[in-house]
Amino acid sequence: MGEVILAALALVLVFEGLLPFLSPRVWRRVFEQALLLRDGQLRFVGLLSMLAGLLLLLFAV
Repeated sequence: MGEVILAALALVLVFEGLLPFLSPRVWRRVFEQALLLRDGQLRFVGLLSMLAGLLLLLFAV
C-alpha cells in the first residue's frame, strides 16, 4: 500500500512540474490569476480538482 501512495505522490509531482518546465511564462500568468481569486473561488477550484481525481480513481480501479 505504501508503494502505491509513494507512486501516486511521485506522479502528482511530475504533473505539477510539467507546466512550469514547459511554459514558465504561461504558468506565471496562471499563478497570478489564481492570486486574484477570492477564497471561495479557490475552494471551488480545489473541490472540482478533488472530485475529478476521485472520478479518475474510480474508473482506474
